[in-house]
Amino acid sequence: MASFHYQALTANGQLTEDSLDAPSRHDAIARLSAQGLNLLQLRESGTADATARTPKVAGTPPGRVPAKAREAFLRQLSSLLAAGVPLATSLHRLARETHHRAARDVWQALHDLVADGAALADAMAQFPQAFPRVTIAMVRAGETGGFLDLVLGQIAEFQSRDRDLRSKVLTALIYPCILAVLSVGVVAFLLTFFIPRFESMFTDFGATLPALTQAIVGLSTWLRKWGILVFLVLTIAVLALRRWASSERGRRQWEACLLQLPVVGPLNARFAMTRFCRMLGTLVGAGVPLVTALRVASESLGNQILVDAVREAVRRVQQGHRLASSLSECPMLFPGSVVEIVSVAEQAARLDRELIRLAETSEKELDRNLHTAVALAEPLLLFVMAGIIGTIVVGMVLPIFSLQEYIR
Repeated sequence: MASFHYQALTANGQLTEDSLDAPSRHDAIARLSAQGLNLLQLRESGTADATARTPKVAGTPPGRVPAKAREAFLRQLSSLLAAGVPLATSLHRLARETHHRAARDVWQALHDLVADGAALADAMAQFPQAFPRVTIAMVRAGETGGFLDLVLGQIAEFQSRDRDLRSKVLTALIYPCILAVLSVGVVAFLLTFFIPRFESMFTDFGATLPALTQAIVGLSTWLRKWGILVFLVLTIAVLALRRWASSERGRRQWEACLLQLPVVGPLNARFAMTRFCRMLGTLVGAGVPLVTALRVASESLGNQILVDAVREAVRRVQQGHRLASSLSECPMLFPGSVVEIVSVAEQAARLDRELIRLAETSEKELDRNLHTAVALAEPLLLFVMAGIIGTIVVGMVLPIFSLQEYIR
């Protein structure tokens, strides 16, 4: 039996402070809730400050918290705080109401730390797998400035828009990928099952095959003989490529190649700029210092080449340069029009609003560019697919016109 010291609010809003004995922290919380008390702080007697220890949930680290559950948690916590519900009580209620096991463990651990006197940002920092750095930085700024409920709502809105943008990109790429897979599958079927039947028919007649037909039959024979080996080699090559791309040097080279591609490169840079502007505008609007906001926002770019370029801009801002002139050193990510908008926003002291507006405008333009790229890719893939299949069919049909001579 452990002894706990607590501070809570009664139903009349009066502050009460006392001690109680309970087998565990959860039992103590349940007993206080049954008494109608809104818990503010709960600390086990004789223990060290909770901010200096790492929370443990059920003896094992919690699992991965889905982005949708984290967004709902932040939005609901913002609403509860805006309604005047104490932070510890809000966290405890959200932990009881969630149905996701990993999320429930994390929310409950946050409640335990906050009830022990830890700041919410420090408690979130104990769970980097659940809360990104940008979330922790914004929560810390909200706690410092006394507008935590507003900041939590801004974080939830940012994450929702960011998730929608990612969903648009993935949705636009689904159909071209399906077409490419179908093309490969159809060609493989024709070469391994369709062509051998024609080959045996031509052999029975002793016909001399045209050059195109001979090439197709030879490719079919080679694929049936070495197809499994080719598949294994390609699988090993893909795994090796993924391992190389996961290394620091390989990832940089791969991301540099992506930026150089004709269509993929500009779309990738536009996507990164949109995320950067939205995050930077949200951070600045939440009261985060500009240099800190730049550092945190740069981590959201998703491309190390661009991250390095923005870090150089951060260094220039630290040296006293204006943000617009610093961003102009990275024209791949920030074109001249964007730099001009940032420059005017700096002079008018509305950087946060203009950055968010710029992100919304860029998101619409990115959406149009994606639809245009997909609209061009679809007929191109269909044309290539039809050309390959048509060549195979023509190569198989050509000998049929000369079979009459062999039949006679």
